[in-house]
Amino acid sequence: MTQQRDYKDTVFLPKTDFPMKAGLPQKEPGILARWQAEKVYAKLREARAGREKFILHDGPPYANGDIHIGHALNKVLKDAVVRTQSLLGKDAPFIPGWDCHGLPIEWKVEEAYRKKKRNKDEVPAEEFRAECRAYAAQWVEVQKAQFQRLGITGDWERPYLTMAPEAEALIVAELLKFAESGQLYRGAKPVMWSPVEKTALAEAEVEYEDIISTQIDVAFEIVESPIPELVGAYAVIWTTTPWTIPVNQALAYGPEVLYGLYEHEDGRKFICAVQLKNQVNERWLKDAGEIASWYGRDLAGTICRHPMHALGGFFAEPRPMLPGDFVTTDSGTGLVHMAPDHGEDDFALCKEHGINPKFVVEADGRYREDWAWLPRTDERSMSVINPKFNAPDGPVCSDLRQAGALLSASTDYQHSYPHSWRSKAKVIFRCTPQWFVPMDRPMAPFDYDVAPLGGVGAAVALGVRADRTATLRETALKAIADTAFYPDKGRNRIGSMVEGRPDWVLSRQRAWGVPITLFVDRKTGDYLVDPEVNARIIAAVREKGVDAWSEEAAPALLGPNYNPEDYERITDILDVWFDSGSTHAFVLESGTWPELQSPADLYLEGSDQHRGWFQSSLLESCATRGRAPYKAVLTHGFTMDAKGMKMSKSLGNTISPLAVMEEYGADIIRLWALSVDYTADHRIGPEILKGVADQYRKLRNTFRYLLGALHDYTPQEAVGVEDMPELERYMLSLLAELDARMKAAVEAYDFNTYTRALVDFCNEDLSAFFFDIRKDCLYCDHPADMKRRAYRTVLDAMFHALIRYAAPVLVFTAEEVWASRYPDAGSVHLLEWPELSDLKISEELSKKWLFAKLLRDSVLREIEEKRRNKEIRSSLEAKILFKSSGYFKEFGIPWEEFFIVSQVSMFLSEDVTLVQMPVHDLSDERRVIGTSENLYSSFVVQRIEHHKCGRCWRHLPEVTEDGALCGRCEDVVARLDAEAGAPAA
Repeated sequence: MTQQRDYKDTVFLPKTDFPMKAGLPQKEPGILARWQAEKVYAKLREARAGREKFILHDGPPYANGDIHIGHALNKVLKDAVVRTQSLLGKDAPFIPGWDCHGLPIEWKVEEAYRKKKRNKDEVPAEEFRAECRAYAAQWVEVQKAQFQRLGITGDWERPYLTMAPEAEALIVAELLKFAESGQLYRGAKPVMWSPVEKTALAEAEVEYEDIISTQIDVAFEIVESPIPELVGAYAVIWTTTPWTIPVNQALAYGPEVLYGLYEHEDGRKFICAVQLKNQVNERWLKDAGEIASWYGRDLAGTICRHPMHALGGFFAEPRPMLPGDFVTTDSGTGLVHMAPDHGEDDFALCKEHGINPKFVVEADGRYREDWAWLPRTDERSMSVINPKFNAPDGPVCSDLRQAGALLSASTDYQHSYPHSWRSKAKVIFRCTPQWFVPMDRPMAPFDYDVAPLGGVGAAVALGVRADRTATLRETALKAIADTAFYPDKGRNRIGSMVEGRPDWVLSRQRAWGVPITLFVDRKTGDYLVDPEVNARIIAAVREKGVDAWSEEAAPALLGPNYNPEDYERITDILDVWFDSGSTHAFVLESGTWPELQSPADLYLEGSDQHRGWFQSSLLESCATRGRAPYKAVLTHGFTMDAKGMKMSKSLGNTISPLAVMEEYGADIIRLWALSVDYTADHRIGPEILKGVADQYRKLRNTFRYLLGALHDYTPQEAVGVEDMPELERYMLSLLAELDARMKAAVEAYDFNTYTRALVDFCNEDLSAFFFDIRKDCLYCDHPADMKRRAYRTVLDAMFHALIRYAAPVLVFTAEEVWASRYPDAGSVHLLEWPELSDLKISEELSKKWLFAKLLRDSVLREIEEKRRNKEIRSSLEAKILFKSSGYFKEFGIPWEEFFIVSQVSMFLSEDVTLVQMPVHDLSDERRVIGTSENLYSSFVVQRIEHHKCGRCWRHLPEVTEDGALCGRCEDVVARLDAEAGAPAA
């Protein structure tokens, strides 16, 4: 055997410095610092100036702690929207913001007070608000850095804060628009109230949990009735809130419910719904026989007396039985006790019959000390939400039992009950004077042709004048119908909420927030409407913030025309949802950020915001502008743990995005967030993240291969499409199809499809197919050969398209890849959507290549089986024998390169019989491509006996000994040697 030459220097392996190991946690901060130093966001604004705008208005998170995985998902989705719209060539600025007022922040400051044994009520209000402001400011800076670490683009130097004086002034201005247009009223209605936080709560501040309550049956003696048999009998009510019995003022019946009169074994007679008799029997009635029955409507005019009537006064007053359409026979007794202080239905029905609330329960959940029926002295400090207060041996039940009115009491009733989202304590319905926005009052005409309310928002001329008679509810429902929702089911969700919601409760009894800046006439109870006074209030708040609304400042704010002693200065603050619901006004319209415009193209938040920010923004804008503040709404679900359970610190199943970035890098979080179906609840966990990291490695290796394969590529090497082999033209057609899918996904905000299409294309169409087939061409063909040039031309087109598609997803990696090939070309994030030729191939050709790919999968599986069994060491040691139809032979595909084998022999079906061989049928592939043609029948893989070429490693007949060259390699090496001036081998 002659000594063989080492041909490795004649093989063109991919060459790149781009590392396979990502090291994202170490690299990403440096890339982020470079973006900041080079002011990439500002350059992007400059590059897109004058283009069509796309505005995503950032829903403000609370500034009260490190970001969690829900924050990460939300901000990554927003970032993907902004970046893809910018990629399409639009001007898509992003102004991040924070919600800085409200209970979550105030509660944290109070927690610190409690640890220091300080009483918040003894601290001057300005000092307390200053601590809240400092707390919020601290967390704004922390979260700002954390969001930037996630790769979120935006104007981080100029975010919006609801606690900025100019923002507080504009929130006040928006409130005063409501006042000037008559869309405010002060009323006493039951609202959800937290005795722990001592304030009213919005529905969005409440969560529901299952609890077990005491259930009781209480007898009310009937003293008057148009039905003589009922006088002296007892109407029985059932309730799970014993604490409300001391404020009972009436009973309600269902007009169409059938009620029966029953005689108990103790001789007393009781009335309850016939349909519920079996349930009542189990609790206390004990199968008493029915005496008579009547429909509820027959009970009109019936009067009862309170079980504690002996206390006199309020308790001796008659308790009428009233018709209530809300009374059902789902549970209980079919009769409902009415406490207008503590129930919406109770309040409405009693008000209709002239019965007013008594305001018995204090802000902290305790009964007034002057109330006739009090807990015993040692229990006066007990709140009504205390289980002991409501227990069968608690003060209410004990007194009812002593009066002979407690028929049953047990602690086994499980049901869902509202709790404060912040303190986790149970809430109650409590009637207190509050400020409301009416949902069903016709809205008066308003005119905003000029800057509203003393110059705030002077940069905006809305030009709206409408003689509206529609209600806020009607206007909001129309706006919902005019809005696009992603997914569309969000329309029904928010629509049903708006359709059934009560009047908007604006007031809160707290300290940290924007004040309700109203002066109320002490004689008439009307609030003052004076544009000059309003202008002074707004100017003062703009100058000093919310501290400008003080008792000392009242005379100056009212001015010389009003006597401060004639007016009550309202000290309640605004519902924080009004703050965030007004952000469209001071962010999109105030002129502080002139690059923005209103309405926003998109609002994007979690599905819980249908009752939160989406709705408060909608109502605020509809009441002041007659339209929604957004054109479209996208909602995402909640992130669960790997088992589908809600994340909870107590369960220890939370995933911190900060920890994930420390271990894997931000691009892994981004890839996860944009891969899941975020329109529904979705999961994350250690194993899921490992899978995402594996996906990332495959994508990274795709780009690494492209960089290596395109080493020293220049445009002069490019080949026209018409001169390319069919495989290259097929791949360009697949790229065009991918491009169309990606664009459609961007327009639909469908990043799950967007990201998966990108991943699948890189893994399946490129790495496992195109790259694999053409690696022999890349490594071994001469650089000037047309096929190799065509391959690299297509790779260059692939690179420029894929790096742009990947940039909104893998923001750091895309920058690293781009800089590796074009170190002086600026940021990848300044690029626009790739320009591709709209190359399409015929359906017949497309079906041919689909079939060929499916055929290849079958062959490669069999080759791999041979390798596992050690019958061959590599696919190049294999040959394939096909028994097929003539059509199959005419495909024109270089099968050896296609299968990466050394020999493929084709036989017509009648030419040869493959006997005593493991033959593989391909009927499944024929079925998949939907054809009945007999394109092939079977194949077999065998070991080849020829020698191996020393350069391309194929086993061919012309290779005389292992290590010698095949004909193709001899020619290439000779050309290379000639070009290098070296003697031929």
